[in-house]
Amino acid sequence: MLRIHFTGEDLARVRIAADPDPLWEMLHSLKLLRGRDAGVLFGPWVRESLPRVPQSARLLTALVEPAAYSVDFLTPTVGGGLAAQVEALRSTPRQRFAQDLRKFARQNPARRLPAWSRELAEGESAMVGRLADAAYAYADAVLGPFWERMRAQVSRDRARRSVTLVEGGWDAVLSTLHPSVRWEYPVLRVECRADFDIHLGGRGLVLQPSHFGRCRPTSLADPALPPVLVYPIEHDVRWATPGVRPADGRALAALIGPTRATLLSALADGVANTGELARLAGTTAPNASRHITALREAALVSSQRHRNATLHTVTELGLALLEGGNPRVPV
Repeated sequence: MLRIHFTGEDLARVRIAADPDPLWEMLHSLKLLRGRDAGVLFGPWVRESLPRVPQSARLLTALVEPAAYSVDFLTPTVGGGLAAQVEALRSTPRQRFAQDLRKFARQNPARRLPAWSRELAEGESAMVGRLADAAYAYADAVLGPFWERMRAQVSRDRARRSVTLVEGGWDAVLSTLHPSVRWEYPVLRVECRADFDIHLGGRGLVLQPSHFGRCRPTSLADPALPPVLVYPIEHDVRWATPGVRPADGRALAALIGPTRATLLSALADGVANTGELARLAGTTAPNASRHITALREAALVSSQRHRNATLHTVTELGLALLEGGNPRVPV
């Protein structure tokens, strides 16, 4: 569990970033490419982008773990776009390289760091330069062709949350940030594998929408670094292929199974909480919650916290699946 501790001053200094963060998007997209579990939402992007990945990206993937800690120094918190971020990476203090690499080795014991990581831990300028050049080359080649579409998706999310801010203040924004987040002033709790605290201490918090982020919000692991919470956004399902219809719903229905199909069909009638869906599907609340999580990660369901309940709705892609065939009958 990540616990972010606020003061009144911190609430006044919360802000939502206006654009995607190039190096956070680099990190999350590398996780997608490494995991090869892109699903319907990112599958077209993966197929188009894999041939563009430069050979130097192997330096980056050695420091990225899809389901666990990845080094903090790959995502410096600076503004100014990709060029400024790469320069900040190039200027990382030697002790930061050494500290993050030690932590990576401890938290990912099954991963063996390459021999060149010793040069990086010592801050050798040639190795640091190769890593920074690799980050720039990857972002330029793989993210660059999609950047304006990514910005459009992030802008949609920011606009929606701006309306929430006007109507309900930061309490409403933080309460509806993600189903894994619980907000009870003065602590924002985020479900995650690690267990640590960040005391903002008047520094405020940047809420960074992430185009390629999946599943749960994440943060820099070192609480002394500038505070940022990177959270996944909801997408237009055709973001990577404008003008192309979603995949055939009948083909998707074969993949989700009867319980998930029943839950999805129930949501077509409107908003429901987990308990209501469990009753409709004839299952337990924990089992319904597990299936809803899978549907949400497949971009078929959207979930938002509302006071002490989590409310679920069907997404555009979920509706496309329902309209494409009979999802109650698994093939």
